Amino acid sequence: MIRHMMCYRVFLILALGIWGFACQKPSESSGPESGSAAKPAQAAGKVMMIKGSDTMVHLVTAWAEAFMKKHPDVQIAVTGGGSGTGIAALINGQTDLCASSREINDKEKKDAEAKGIHPTEFAVARDGIAVVVNPKNPISELTKEQVKKIYTGALTNWNQVGGPDAPIMVLSRESSSGTYVFFQEHVLDKADYGPRVRLMPATSAIIQETAANASAIGYVGLGYAAEAGDKVKMLKIKARDDAPAVMPSEETVKAGAYPIARALYLYAQGQPTGVCKEFLDFCLSPEGETIVRENGYVTVK
Repeated sequence: MIRHMMCYRVFLILALGIWGFACQKPSESSGPESGSAAKPAQAAGKVMMIKGSDTMVHLVTAWAEAFMKKHPDVQIAVTGGGSGTGIAALINGQTDLCASSREINDKEKKDAEAKGIHPTEFAVARDGIAVVVNPKNPISELTKEQVKKIYTGALTNWNQVGGPDAPIMVLSRESSSGTYVFFQEHVLDKADYGPRVRLMPATSAIIQETAANASAIGYVGLGYAAEAGDKVKMLKIKARDDAPAVMPSEETVKAGAYPIARALYLYAQGQPTGVCKEFLDFCLSPEGETIVRENGYVTVK
């Protein structure tokens, strides 16, 4: 699956600026309407672009590759850049679908309305945010409050949470990341990140730095943490001091037991039609849900 994480499938046709045919309204498309006898994907070659959440890149890429096998005349380009980047691209008419690990915010809704864009939200999976450390770190669990204090700068040494006498290297995603926003809202209680937090350009960079530095701590999507294997160690998290320590997993996220979890979304412009609708239906189908599980995420059903 590693190869899928960086396989963004960008096609030459995108470089020519020819995209977006897949999600036009039936009256605007050269292909038949969705639901008609002939499959829309069998019309003249169609291209769909999906941009946004880095957390979702390898999941959306896996969906896209499976969908293209079923519809060989469809080309799907998947790129990351962060949820905020994807939402901005949807608002500016630069992508067909936006992948986002957070809900669209009020400012973005206003920006969309001003441009006549009407984002439609589809919850397509769930994800647990794993707090990870280097395998050499003896710490095995933290409370949410301790994680908050580490990320706001109130705790700076591992010996303050029962670990060795070593400064904590705190790693975070950049502010354009939906994971950054979710973590700030749901773990930091909307407090600012501390001045010593290092902002990393991608989830893979957090994994690499945590694997290389015994003093590092980071947060990543559950799928990425599972894929990293023994390169990093996932911590059990307590919602409160007196609560049980819970390991992030498909079972604990689905049961609501793991305290740092969220929904993952695809956003379309208005009500999707044509290949966009077919793709969204595929993501939520039994086959699409199997791909969710295979990639370390949690289904919405």
